[in-house]
Amino acid sequence: MYKKDILAGITTFFTMSYIIVVNPSMLSTPGTGMSYTGVLTATVLISFLATFLMGAFAKLPFALAPGMGLNAFFTFSIILGQKVPWQTALGMVFWAGIVFTLISLTPLRAKIIDSIPNHLRHAMAVGIGLFLCFIGLQGAQIIVKDPVTFVKAGKVSFELVMAILGLFLMTFFIRKKNPASFLLGMGFVTIVSVIYGKVQLPKSFFSYPDFKSVMFQVDFLGGLTWALIPSTITLIFTDFIDTMSTFIGLSHNAGLLDEEGNPKNIKQAFIVDSIATTCSAFLGTSPTTTYIESSAGIEMGGRSGLTSIVTSLCFLPFLFLAPLVGLVPKYATAPVLIIVGLMMFKSIKHISFDKYEDAIPCFLTMIIIPLSFSITEGIVWGFFTFNILYMISGRVKELKPTMMVLGLFSVAIIFLS
Repeated sequence: MYKKDILAGITTFFTMSYIIVVNPSMLSTPGTGMSYTGVLTATVLISFLATFLMGAFAKLPFALAPGMGLNAFFTFSIILGQKVPWQTALGMVFWAGIVFTLISLTPLRAKIIDSIPNHLRHAMAVGIGLFLCFIGLQGAQIIVKDPVTFVKAGKVSFELVMAILGLFLMTFFIRKKNPASFLLGMGFVTIVSVIYGKVQLPKSFFSYPDFKSVMFQVDFLGGLTWALIPSTITLIFTDFIDTMSTFIGLSHNAGLLDEEGNPKNIKQAFIVDSIATTCSAFLGTSPTTTYIESSAGIEMGGRSGLTSIVTSLCFLPFLFLAPLVGLVPKYATAPVLIIVGLMMFKSIKHISFDKYEDAIPCFLTMIIIPLSFSITEGIVWGFFTFNILYMISGRVKELKPTMMVLGLFSVAIIFLS
């Protein structure tokens, strides 16, 4: 049992380790004024603390880190778009975390979860699976950008061939029920890439953490400015929706459900996630959220909090060894995301397409998540169309009040963002 959890924790870390480089690169975009090294240190610390708490307190195999999408909103919409100083933007993150924590501690959290019908929950899991697969296909360069058609099939390249070989190798070991299937595949691709000179060993294996430039620089009063409240509300709702949909999708995929079909330890998990967002502000980064890449560890057999604890410990060395992250190329982790996407896609068997008022919201949720590259966009379109279609189909009595409120919030996000 311990062996599975340890391997699962390491696997989850490798599939999400890109955030160590991507997050500081985004937040330190020219014009923000934020330090790359400071945000890198903050990213590693919050990922360690939040993921450790998820394992120790919530006892779930879910990993946390600054959220993709949330970091883009923080950087391009708030700091660069609205010309908000980054210290004030961190203040907005702080207050968003406080409100999120209060919601997590009240019955409102349970009401929101209970109001979402099962078929929409499964649609979230399917949509996240498609999203993961799409990211994996891009990482493998099987799908590439195109200026006319947006995406197209990629040409044969070293990266594509290595990703396919990694996919075949992982599938072979999965069939053999080898618990290290993903790690063996990623290791093989990385070693071959080093041998062929496609991955360069770093000149220095050490870097020093930066505890000064962005840490404890929060502008609390500035974050409460009246003009910034709409953006703060967007942060709160986006973080909550991301967290909720990811928890539901991962819990269904892992079978971590109670007798009523609801995710286990959901209250503790939400508390950890919300506290992590608050701490993100102090450390100097955008809001933290639960990562869909946790499903990679779940597929490796991770089912307990030990998985998250192992993942969290994997982050710590990169306070000093950040250059090593670049050794594992994106096309080595791409097959993991493709396989995990397949596993999550299996939830589609629980969705009935007999009635259009049920089928259309599910379909839009599933398809918009990968096409918009945003879990939130898929969810809000699902909520919005679900409410409207139930009303015009004469099933308004089946709508729970909380779901109707979620529908109104979804309308606000769709038409006002």
